[in-house]
Amino acid sequence: MSDIKEAESTRQIKAGAVLGYITIGINLMAGLIYTPWMIRSLGQGNYGLYTLSVSLIGILVMDFGLGAAVTRFLALYNSENNEEAVNNLLGIIYKLFFVLDILIAVVLTVVYFHIGSIYRELSPVEIDKLKVIFVISSVYSLLSFPFGTLNGILTAYEKFAQLKAAELFYKILNMGFIIGALSLGYGLYTLVFVNAVTGTINILIKFFLVKKTTRIRVNFRYKGGKANAEIFKFSLWSTVINIAQRFIYNIIPSILGIYCGAISISVFSASATIEGIVFTFAAAINGLFLPRVSRIIGKADRDESLLALMVKVGRIQLFLIGLIYTGFLAVGRDFIGLWLGGGFQRAYICILLLILPSIFELPQHIAGLTVVAAGKVKLQSGVYVVMAVINILLSILLTREFQEVGAAVSVCTAYLFRTAAMNVIYHRKLNINVFRFFRECFGKLGGCLLSSLLAAGLIALLPGGSILLFLAKGMAIVLIYVVLFWRFGFNGYEKELFLSVFKKGMGILRARK
Repeated sequence: MSDIKEAESTRQIKAGAVLGYITIGINLMAGLIYTPWMIRSLGQGNYGLYTLSVSLIGILVMDFGLGAAVTRFLALYNSENNEEAVNNLLGIIYKLFFVLDILIAVVLTVVYFHIGSIYRELSPVEIDKLKVIFVISSVYSLLSFPFGTLNGILTAYEKFAQLKAAELFYKILNMGFIIGALSLGYGLYTLVFVNAVTGTINILIKFFLVKKTTRIRVNFRYKGGKANAEIFKFSLWSTVINIAQRFIYNIIPSILGIYCGAISISVFSASATIEGIVFTFAAAINGLFLPRVSRIIGKADRDESLLALMVKVGRIQLFLIGLIYTGFLAVGRDFIGLWLGGGFQRAYICILLLILPSIFELPQHIAGLTVVAAGKVKLQSGVYVVMAVINILLSILLTREFQEVGAAVSVCTAYLFRTAAMNVIYHRKLNINVFRFFRECFGKLGGCLLSSLLAAGLIALLPGGSILLFLAKGMAIVLIYVVLFWRFGFNGYEKELFLSVFKKGMGILRARK
């Protein structure tokens, strides 16, 4: 039975990864075509206000670690085939969500009446616009908040194909509606309203999937006991982590709004969009492994099994993330000019700074999942608090003088600290041999990456400005990168995987002809 379960798990991971990368492809197209068009349609100032509203809601609406608790404990109970514990857990969680929803509504109301005094750099017209979109976003957030468990349930039950398919449909639906609305002449308010409507449709689809693909029957009568204490401790430290994370990207637009203005917010937001795409590349794989990591932890050879999985996934992620960073170093300045036009030149250095920590952090994400699966989030929370403090202090100091570039420096510094500190936890508390991981991953691939970065720096010095030159420089750095990794970096498994993906891609192209 366990072999059948592992086979189904592998099938779901593969299907989820494929759908995840299709979604990433759409996100890339959105970044290249849709986002700049939307900015031009709304205007740079309105886009900055839209981003500010999203970030402000993101700071205020949090689940206090309950979402992470759902994923962690459901994965644990599922590995034990304990359906009663699953239903009891969700009964507790949903009652807590209801109480939190009421408290968050009070906080959002207070913030609404103080928006003008918080963002003094915004004009009266901008303040009025911000209040309207804040109300729309707040109402949607409060209605959708209790359903934040749906992703965790589908993940814990390893329904990755269904989850990723729902997210793909939501992305296409959302973009289609917004393109239609803006093309018909509607503006900022309609954009926010469309996001709320499509988000609601997404929730309904996921709710249907949970009902159809799982045997969950929530026990609202369960009052808890020992489970309450475990959930409380895990959620408490997860909340600390959650709050700390919100003092990274979510807080930056507010700091820029206080010291700089809407234009700086829009430049930083465009930069953060690219960083988000890089993270999504890793998350498309990483988010699928928590149930498997939960099962590995219970094995006798857990240390070797975890390290083997970490190296296997990490090397592939390093190749992908390194390709993005190297490519952007080579053609990023041209890309910004073609993508967004004038007014966004400083986004080039911002993006390079924001992506840099991901080269070291994302290949180790399996270790991060192990922290959650093993319930060691208390240690992680301490690291994240220091990370948040570093970011806030540096961003306040640097944004006054260097605007969005100063903000990018503060985020980069804070994330590099986080990566270094978490490696200490991985090694000392989880018995993960990080030195061996770095030898197997960065040691063997680092030379290829450094050589590619040198080539990218030289290509960046070549003249550009046209789409033809942009494509030529882009193809040149991709060719150099792939040849270096194929010749000096890849092992047999990775070469076989690369060829398999290439052959499948060629097969799809031939089928279309």
